[in-house]
Amino acid sequence: MASSEIARDINRSSVLDTIRIGQPLSRADLARQTGLQRSTVSLIVDELIGERWVAEGDLGQLPRGRRPRLLYLNTDRAGIIGINIMPRLTTIALADLSTRFRAQESIATSRDPSEFMGVLSSHVRRLINQHPEVAYEGIGVSVPGRVDYLAQRLVFAANLGWHQVDLKEPLESATGLPVQIENAANACALAEVWSGPHEGMSDLVAVTVSDGIGTGIIANGHLVRGPSGAAGEFGHVCLDPQGPECKCGARGCWEVFASNAAAVRNYGGQRAEGSRRAEEKAGKDPVTSFADILSLAERGDRRAGEVLGEMAHYLGLGIAMLVNGLAPSVIVVVGEVTRAWKRVGPIIQGVVRECAHTHAATRIVPSDDATQPRLRGTIALVLQKHFRPRLFA
Repeated sequence: MASSEIARDINRSSVLDTIRIGQPLSRADLARQTGLQRSTVSLIVDELIGERWVAEGDLGQLPRGRRPRLLYLNTDRAGIIGINIMPRLTTIALADLSTRFRAQESIATSRDPSEFMGVLSSHVRRLINQHPEVAYEGIGVSVPGRVDYLAQRLVFAANLGWHQVDLKEPLESATGLPVQIENAANACALAEVWSGPHEGMSDLVAVTVSDGIGTGIIANGHLVRGPSGAAGEFGHVCLDPQGPECKCGARGCWEVFASNAAAVRNYGGQRAEGSRRAEEKAGKDPVTSFADILSLAERGDRRAGEVLGEMAHYLGLGIAMLVNGLAPSVIVVVGEVTRAWKRVGPIIQGVVRECAHTHAATRIVPSDDATQPRLRGTIALVLQKHFRPRLFA
């Protein structure tokens, strides 16, 4: 049975989220859209105004009667710190309640987690001190690895080489703010249903493609975590038991065929030795990143195009597995590979058509890499608990 406190929290979140999505709105608009009684809406709105979540604006227009006072989300009320940890670079940002970034910086990600946490905490403290006018709501952190959601602890991040790392306590001690840790793919899934073209969608899978592959799953309006928070590790599903060794210790995982790191390794391994020597003699920079491959492909490099095609093929195989197993409404692909979507998208779609025969009407779309979906996800981590707590159930 739901307690009165739970019912009140649900009603409050419903009003707050309705204002966020449809602002500006009157109290009467809120009553119609939420289905709550006008007296209940008025009590909640007065409370939200008192706490500065909501602000009153101009008078609305009506054909007759008293003009209503319109309500807005008070974007100046609070700030959220978002931290996106990646194998080489970590991004720190300050955002407002509308998830608009107000400040942003990047630091190198050290292989030593203890050393890194000291540097990270120092940078976060400095960012907070640079904006003393902000009332900080919390810190959201995304990591490319398995997270024990209940303990809020990083269990294992293969591409970072980190095992059993406490990211929460050092940041909370350094800042005095509550910290929420989440797997990067889960954070991306939250970001997708929080705003943009997929806002409010109840069945969606985010596939993050970087040095590894992660999947964040929203099913029936809930983020799928499993009892320990490790659900959704499809990047480590085996496609070929005889395939290359994965950093997780297994062989032939999806990510050893379809990740950015796999593409870089594939490009370097397949070039003829004579070709490499000729490039070195000509003073050309070696291919050390996935961005190099994208750039080469854009300039017509044949081998780079072949590598992207092979990567797309394996992405299609894994995505077909998700379509067959989960049949979500949408699968959103996140990562640098989306910059070459005109090249890789048709290949992915073709493989899925060949391998997925469940008649699921799943759309496969790219996320806009320029919008920094991982970083947006860290902001959604903090805000979702106030606006849409059901996603955390």
